[in-house]
Amino acid sequence: AEIRQRAGQAAAVVPGEVSVAASASPARVFRDPVFDRPVFIVCPPRSGSTLLFETLAQAPDVYTIGDESHQLIEGVATLAPAARGFESNRLVAANATSDVVTELRSAFFSALRDRAERPPSAGGRVRMLEKTPKNALRVPFLARVFPEARFIYLHRDPRPVLASMMEAWDSGGFRTYPNLPGWTGLPWSLLLVPGWRELHGRPLREIVAAQWNTTTQLLLDDLEQLPSGSWSVANYEALVADPDAEIRRLCAANFMAWDSVLPQVLPLSSYTVSTPDPTKWQRFAAEIESVMPLIDAQARRAERLVQRSPHS
Repeated sequence: AEIRQRAGQAAAVVPGEVSVAASASPARVFRDPVFDRPVFIVCPPRSGSTLLFETLAQAPDVYTIGDESHQLIEGVATLAPAARGFESNRLVAANATSDVVTELRSAFFSALRDRAERPPSAGGRVRMLEKTPKNALRVPFLARVFPEARFIYLHRDPRPVLASMMEAWDSGGFRTYPNLPGWTGLPWSLLLVPGWRELHGRPLREIVAAQWNTTTQLLLDDLEQLPSGSWSVANYEALVADPDAEIRRLCAANFMAWDSVLPQVLPLSSYTVSTPDPTKWQRFAAEIESVMPLIDAQARRAERLVQRSPHS
């Protein structure tokens, strides 16, 4: 009840008509009574977000819900895909009504646990870490629900990402909407992007290219609308090359403590489909190279972001 009351107080200060920039501005007078600068890892699916999440979740004083937030978000009646005509997983600030904000903040808080599986103490503020690929389409919404939200954009070379997305579709283990109305062929997997109906009947390589491209474009557009300093860039290749250095850099950038020394090779993440290999994507090389022109503009845009960001 106390958490719902405090969540309601936050919702009252973040009404539907307030702009995202205003709700997230470093100069705001409002101080979130519950969520202290929650960190959201955002990126297209199969970019390595689980590996980054499970590594950062080892930080002291950080709480997570333990997995992805599909059910927490889509469990809110007005946010359920069916209630929204299966348009997409896209959510914007207008979707964060006062009731939605209160319900979602309460649901997240109730599920939080630290690295020792302990719930947060009542009455204090909590650092939350979250990652769900669908949330790459929900940055304005999350910035409204969590006024102090910070975002880590994880970039990875799109070629192995596209290969991993194709592998995920083929595996059958990532079917998010197996009975998607109007969709035939392989059951829909991974996130549901705006414009998905236009992909009906297209080859899998073009479907995953469209998923990656639409997600990247919307994500970068949204991040660029946020106040400076509220988001940072992580690099997958830097993470696997020198995990300790990249994690320490990200923790410093997001005001998170770190008290571990990581091994040179990180453990496999929970959603690994097959043994990681830098050249594994080349099994799909011909298919992937054929769709690279479809994503070229956004791929170059993302690469420029990485080049401007410091990586140890």
